[in-house]
This record gives sequence, C-alpha cells and structure tokens, in this order.
Amino acid sequence: MDEPTTLQQLAAEVIGTALLVFVGVGAVPATLMVNGDAPFTMADLGMISLAFGTVVVATVYALGHVSGNHINPAVTVGLAVTGKFPWSRVPAYIAAQLVGAVLGAGAILAVLGPRASEVGLGVAAFGSGVGVAQAFAAEFVGTFALVFVVFGAVHRKAAAGFAGVAIGLVVFAVIIPVAPATSAAINPARTVGPMIVQALAGGSVHWGQLPVYVLAELLGGAAAAVAYTAVSRTPADRAETTVDSQPLVAETAE
Repeated sequence: MDEPTTLQQLAAEVIGTALLVFVGVGAVPATLMVNGDAPFTMADLGMISLAFGTVVVATVYALGHVSGNHINPAVTVGLAVTGKFPWSRVPAYIAAQLVGAVLGAGAILAVLGPRASEVGLGVAAFGSGVGVAQAFAAEFVGTFALVFVVFGAVHRKAAAGFAGVAIGLVVFAVIIPVAPATSAAINPARTVGPMIVQALAGGSVHWGQLPVYVLAELLGGAAAAVAYTAVSRTPADRAETTVDSQPLVAETAE
C-alpha cells in the first residue's frame, strides 16, 4: 500500500535524468560561455565534474525511494542482467530516461539561450586524435567503474545511508580521466538526449560516434554488474529470489 505506482516510478526517472542532464551537461556550455576566449583548464573540468557528482547525490536521496533513481540505461541493464530488475520493465525505464535526457537538454537551451548550442551544448564527442578503439575503451572503463560502485553502494551489507555519496563521488572521479577522451558520457541517455536537442537546434552532431558510446556504455554496465555479483555473492544471496526494483534500488543513482 505504500509503494509508488509504475507511472510514478517512470515519472521519477524522467525527472531525475532531466536534472542530471540539465545540471551536469549544462555545466559544460555554462563554463565555456563564462570563460569566453580563456583556455579550458583542469579547474574547469573539475567544476563540471562536481556539477555531475552533486546532482547525482541530490537525485539519489530525492528519488531513490521512488524509482531507484537509475537515470542511466547502463544501470538498468546491469540490474536486469543480474536478475535484480525485471527485463519486462527495462524498455519503459530506458524510454523514460531518454525522454528525461531530451527534456534536460532542452532546458539548457531554454535557460542559456542559443549561445549554448553554439558552444556545443555539452554534447559528448571524441577528443582530438581519439579513435574508435580508444573511445570505446574510455566509455567502457568509465561506465564499468560507475556501475560497479552503484552495485557495491546498494549491497545489503553496505553502510546504510551512504549510497548517494559513494555514487556521486565515483561520477565526479571518473569524469576527470575519461573526459579528455570522450567527454565521459558514461550514460546512454546522457549521450543521446543532448545530441537530439543539438541537432534540432541546428548544431553539429557526430552521429557516427553514437554507436560506440551506446555499445561501450551498455556493455560496461553489464560487465560491472556481473563482476560485482561474482566477487560479492554469498550463499545468502543465492537463496534470494529476483526482486522488484523498489527494495533493491531504493538508494541507487546515475
């Protein structure tokens, strides 16, 4: 009687993903606009990483008890691969996340104006000189790290109440080394949403890079889920049946 409805859970995924994109991705054009002609520095990257990390922490505690706050198809798929989330609900969750990402990217334009599109809208793209193999590796490793920590943070033996902090910190940390290679999307919804809005706004989008992002992120998430299950599973875990999203992911995130 005290559980959210499916519609409420999907609405939470839309809102959570929209906030992630608006704050995290929006920090990229905001930084470039404020900097003007000044060079992009490590301090700028740190502030963008902080924006991503803090909005993840906020959405975990605001929405985790509603939908699990996946806000990332790689997390949803990872949970499904390991039997912790029903496959039948995966398409609806991913659709909600994609809608949220588009709305979040649209909100960036609404708030910052056309100049945000002119400086790239924070769309993920390969760095200078980065090829397909390197980009795939970067997104795979980054997403693996994120999802591995998500699984650990929400494990039944993990310290209670700290999942949001742990997940926000790993997002902050992973972006630092991965962003120079691929902008550190580590989230298919975050990748796709800004691309769609940027294209609609008339901006440049490297659509040919999209399959590399999506495949690497989904595989990285699935691999992390399997790896964490392998290193943490005990006889008590094996005795548990597959659960619905609510009890398991009440603390999860990006």
